[in-house]
Amino acid sequence: MLSQKQTEEELVTSFNENDQHEEKGEEIKEDHSKFGLKSLLWHGGSVYDAWFSCASNQVAQVLLTLPYSFAQLGLLSGIILQIFYGLMGSWTAYLISVLYVEYRSRKEKENASFENHVIQWFEVLDGLLGPYWKAAGLAFNCTFLLFGSVIQLIACASNIYYINDKLDKRTWTYIFGACCATTVFIPSFHNYRIWSFLGLGMTTYTAWYLTIAALVHGPVDGVTHSGPTKLVLYFTGATNILYTFGGHAVTVEIMHAMWKPQKFKYIYFLATLYVFTLTIPSATAVYWAFGDQLLTHSNAFALLPHSGWRDVAVILMLIHQFITFGFACTPLYFVWEKVLGMHAAKSIFLRALARLPVVIPIWFLAIIFPFFGPINSAVGALLVSFTVYIIPALAHMLTYSSASARKNAEEKLPFFLPSWTAMYAVNAFVVVWVLVVGFGLGGWASMSNFIKQVDTFGLFAKCYQCPPPSPASTHH
Repeated sequence: MLSQKQTEEELVTSFNENDQHEEKGEEIKEDHSKFGLKSLLWHGGSVYDAWFSCASNQVAQVLLTLPYSFAQLGLLSGIILQIFYGLMGSWTAYLISVLYVEYRSRKEKENASFENHVIQWFEVLDGLLGPYWKAAGLAFNCTFLLFGSVIQLIACASNIYYINDKLDKRTWTYIFGACCATTVFIPSFHNYRIWSFLGLGMTTYTAWYLTIAALVHGPVDGVTHSGPTKLVLYFTGATNILYTFGGHAVTVEIMHAMWKPQKFKYIYFLATLYVFTLTIPSATAVYWAFGDQLLTHSNAFALLPHSGWRDVAVILMLIHQFITFGFACTPLYFVWEKVLGMHAAKSIFLRALARLPVVIPIWFLAIIFPFFGPINSAVGALLVSFTVYIIPALAHMLTYSSASARKNAEEKLPFFLPSWTAMYAVNAFVVVWVLVVGFGLGGWASMSNFIKQVDTFGLFAKCYQCPPPSPASTHH
């Protein structure tokens, strides 16, 4: 067994060797002294790294569309639904973490080695429930991550336009597509340590800029707060919030990058609590100031006056969207590497080259559908509802359906649930609620809204929701 392990270790690249030493825990100090700054910035696997990854991945460009959702929902519904879906998202992230630990412990009992392999959600489903679940997990997750990446590109173009409108949004999409393609060089979630930290700092600045700028600006003349007015708008807004707290299509990959994945259980919940401090004040303040004007401005930057503070917020948001693009794309890169048989390749450059074809369709879709807010809701209803809420809850119920599976469960019941019956009741509620409200009503509303945008602006819209061009633009 030992010689086999040594042989495997010889095969891996230097950065992977370092990851494995850290996973074992006993050689962390040696690595830090050997690599110094590189280890500090590049090799993250602690509880704090996972918290930063979860929090910064959960809220990026969605921050800019939440005031739009509040205009559709009304203030009270907006706040209640944020808290409700935040807790529900934390619950299903907890379920995913339990299933990951269960799968990994079963595999390790069979002497499986994960030294040069990143476990992904579809593999967890395959190992616990079989090939049909693997296919469903793969289809929903990959499509969600694909559109998640598309949304980041659209948002980049939409935001930069508010600093420099000399180029139209479509041209900016071409430029940012090329910039985001550089994420192919980041090997795995171990290597997002500095990016996650910066990303959360940037989002925090943007959230508080939105809050303070809206409060300073005050209500616009004749401001009205008429929401909710139409069921279509109400459920579109609700679905965007469902999408906001469904950022855990990458939960398994973030867990796998941890030295001790068992510690992940409550990290997502703690990240969500922090995210509430960003999303609720900013959406409330912007809605208070601009009211129903937000219904035709899905990006909050569009309404706030031009200033140096706003430009800083836009630039920081752009950098964070580049990071979030990498977060959404990295699991797709892994899947594609596995398809090509390149996942264990030694060379970072060879893997980067193999990953490039993943970026092309994302780029193309961002140019076809440049609808920023509506696409969030459509993705939320049709994809997030299944991949983040329904599939984890059903998978957990089925994995522990037998008495022996419950008895031998690797993770015991959470302290706040007295019995497996209570666990099943919570999971069943999640499945039914999201199926009816998220997928059913949300799907109907967001697709109606999405089709309306296509009818109004057309596909390949050159400049979606742009003001008419001024004779001499003063924005730089």
